[in-house]
Amino acid sequence: MPDLPTLAARLRARPSYAPAEEHAGAAVATVFRPGARSPEVLLIERAQREGDPWSGHIAFPGGRRDPADASVLATAVRETMEEVRLRLPPSSLVTRVEDLFARSNGYQVAQLVFALEDDGGPLSASEEVASVLWTPLSVLVAPENAGTFQFDHDGLPLELPCVRFGGHVLWGMTYRMLQVLLEAVVA
Repeated sequence: MPDLPTLAARLRARPSYAPAEEHAGAAVATVFRPGARSPEVLLIERAQREGDPWSGHIAFPGGRRDPADASVLATAVRETMEEVRLRLPPSSLVTRVEDLFARSNGYQVAQLVFALEDDGGPLSASEEVASVLWTPLSVLVAPENAGTFQFDHDGLPLELPCVRFGGHVLWGMTYRMLQVLLEAVVA
């Protein structure tokens, strides 16, 4: 598992995704910090909310782009501050990786990657967030944590890849985003 400077260098070495025209309707912040065993990534457990199709899911901080947001970068920074009270300094931006599309509705989501030089300080979850989970990458890549998750889509059961850790299940779009990053940084 690479240390945080190596992880950031490997991500910076990839071509940064910069679309000619911006179509992403949402953005997430994938935030790394130094950790004791390996770099840690910031995940959130979304609060249980009526009508929210992502209630209780493990995710990166982020959300829909507001008309007042100048860019998807501004969206990712704003949403991270709103959801967990973490201020992302401009110098912490590493790269933007390829946008992903939600398989259920085709919604386009931008993923911006940040690396903090310190632990980020104390975080506090908003009403949208049930818990804040700084998770070692070594846990997320451990073979014993890989599994499948059964998801019912329009009455059809689907077996989807997932990572199980600490009583949580990371699957879906966040899982796919994590895989894109891991392909770039884990040798």
